[in-house]
Amino acid sequence: MTTPLKLAVIPGDGTGQEVTDQALRILDAVAPGHGISVDATRFGYGGEHYLRTGEVITDEQVDELRGFDAIMLGAVGHPDVKPGVLEKGLLLKLRFQLDQYINLRPVKLYPGVDTPLAGKTPEDIDFVCVRENTEDLYCGNGGRARVGTAQEISTQEMIATRFGVERCVRYAFELAKTRPRKHLTLVHKTNVLTHCGGTWFDTFSEIAAGYPDVETGYHHVDACCMYMATKPEAYDVIVVPNMFGDIITDLGAAVAGGMGIAASGNLNPDRSANSVSMFEPVHGSSPDIAGQNKANPLAAIDSLAMLLRETGRVKTEDVLIRAGDAVATAVQAVTPKFTGKRLDRSGYGTDEIGAMVLDALG
Repeated sequence: MTTPLKLAVIPGDGTGQEVTDQALRILDAVAPGHGISVDATRFGYGGEHYLRTGEVITDEQVDELRGFDAIMLGAVGHPDVKPGVLEKGLLLKLRFQLDQYINLRPVKLYPGVDTPLAGKTPEDIDFVCVRENTEDLYCGNGGRARVGTAQEISTQEMIATRFGVERCVRYAFELAKTRPRKHLTLVHKTNVLTHCGGTWFDTFSEIAAGYPDVETGYHHVDACCMYMATKPEAYDVIVVPNMFGDIITDLGAAVAGGMGIAASGNLNPDRSANSVSMFEPVHGSSPDIAGQNKANPLAAIDSLAMLLRETGRVKTEDVLIRAGDAVATAVQAVTPKFTGKRLDRSGYGTDEIGAMVLDALG
């Protein structure tokens, strides 16, 4: 008996298409052995689509995506499209309209991958960031007046609702209790942002009472950045609001080896809801190296592994979920020369890394 996976694929722009192709290549190879029947549909949303049609994605097209089990996104960004158009018109629109209220970002140093942190090992860098994904400064509340004059004024409001904070914090506690360390750290700036910070801290404290098996802590976001760069072993699971989460998760990617290895999921964990989760590598579209077989596909492959786990297609920590470990081990002979940005005798190309994953998975 097979389990169907109806997959919406948005390769996007630039190298997004190349890394997505490698992820799908691996999915096609391993799906039969895991009892998964894949039905993938490609959608051309991205820079070229916008330049051709004048639209990023319509409400009707978003509704069409609700009919899928998951969305696999490559990367968006086009040199001929003004910054912010695709990010707001596609990424944020999908997150908000599909209520993908959790941004899940693992920060894991794989064996054989270099970290800029001296003396740190894979045992020291292994935590998960749970970022609230639909509120905060990203709501866009505010505006600009008297633009271009000496009296120009701009406002952008930080939004925190009890509803939004509570469901994010509860998800983080549920995740923390499944991990060996069972530790959860709230990250905010409560000493200055007393209103939104108060909502987060109070909600966190109240929910913590229902999870006596989970140890808790609190760090200001500036202290969190310091610890991530000096003592990352302090963290197991972090829960954080949207804006601060956007910053610290990229720092997490840096300490774990770079953007080319950073996977993510935009989740609506309420699978019965009229929604669908989206999985994507967090790197950009890198138009300067597009089509040159130089992009690192590992983050896209790990995002695929996350997709299979979060949608219930893979229920255990099996060989596919460990694809990142296998590839990192395969390329350790050329680390740190393997960067995903060069292709010469001392490095590997996009296609070669995809082949390495297949070899490592048997």
